Amino acid sequence: MSVMQTPAANDTYRLPPRLFDARCRACWLALAVLALVVASFATLDLKWGQFLSREAVASMARFVAEFLPPDTSAAFLRKVLVGTWETLAMSALGTLLAAAIGLLLALPASRLHDADAARTRAATRFVLNLLRSIPELVWAALLLISAGLGPFAGTLALGLHTAGVLGRLFAEAIENAPPGPGAALRAQGIGAGRVFLYATLPQVLPQLVSYTLYRWENNIRAAAVLGVVGAGGLGQLLAFHMGLFHMDKTATVLGAMLVLVATVDAASYGARRWLTR
Repeated sequence: MSVMQTPAANDTYRLPPRLFDARCRACWLALAVLALVVASFATLDLKWGQFLSREAVASMARFVAEFLPPDTSAAFLRKVLVGTWETLAMSALGTLLAAAIGLLLALPASRLHDADAARTRAATRFVLNLLRSIPELVWAALLLISAGLGPFAGTLALGLHTAGVLGRLFAEAIENAPPGPGAALRAQGIGAGRVFLYATLPQVLPQLVSYTLYRWENNIRAAAVLGVVGAGGLGQLLAFHMGLFHMDKTATVLGAMLVLVATVDAASYGARRWLTR
C-alpha cells in the first residue's frame, strides 16, 4: 500500500522566475530584437492602407482568377513532367556534390582533438564563408557564362553554395563529437585518418546525413527558382510563361512545384526520423 508523500516542513518552494530580470542576458537580447523590429516598422515606407484598399484587393482577385483553370493538356503536362524531373535531378546532384565537397573541407576546417594545431582551420572556414555568402542565383548567373544555359549551371550553383553551408555544419559536428573513442585509438598509435574513419565518423554520420537531407529540402525550392535565370527545370518554364502572361500554364507549373516540394519534404522528414531512432 503506497503512502502519499507530503512535503516536509523545511522544504522550500521556488517561485517561477520573473518575466524580466535585469541580470538576464536573454531578456536584454529579446528587448534589443524587439526594439529593432519596432524601428524597422517605423523607418520602412509600408503603405498598408494602399495595400488593403478596395482597388488593390479587386486587382489581386482579378489576377488570381486568371490562373484558373490550369492548363491540363497532355502536351503541356509532358513538358511540366520533364521540368519537374530536371528540378529534382538538379537538387539531388547539387546536394550530393555539396555533401562531398563539404566533407572534404570540413576536415581541415575543424579541430579534431585538443592537441590538434589545426593550422588550416581559419583559412578553410574563410573559404566556406565565401561559398555560402554568395547566393545561388549569383552563382548561377556567373556559371551560365561558362557552362551555358541549362540545368548544368544550376546544379553547380547549388553545389557550391550548399557546400559552404554543409561544410560549416559538418565541421561543427566533427568538433563536437565525443572525444573518448578517438583518444583511445590515438593512445594505441593509430593514425589520424583511421581515427576519423573508425571513431569520429561513425558517431557523427547520422547527424551529417540529417543535415544533408535537410539541405536537399531547401535545394528543391532553390532549384525551382534558379530556372528563372535560365538554369532549366520548372523555374525556366515558370519564367517563360509568366513573361508571356500564360497564366493557366503558370498555374500548372506552380502546382507541380508545390507537389514536388511537399513530396521531397515528406520523404526527407521520414528519412531523418528513421535515422534518429
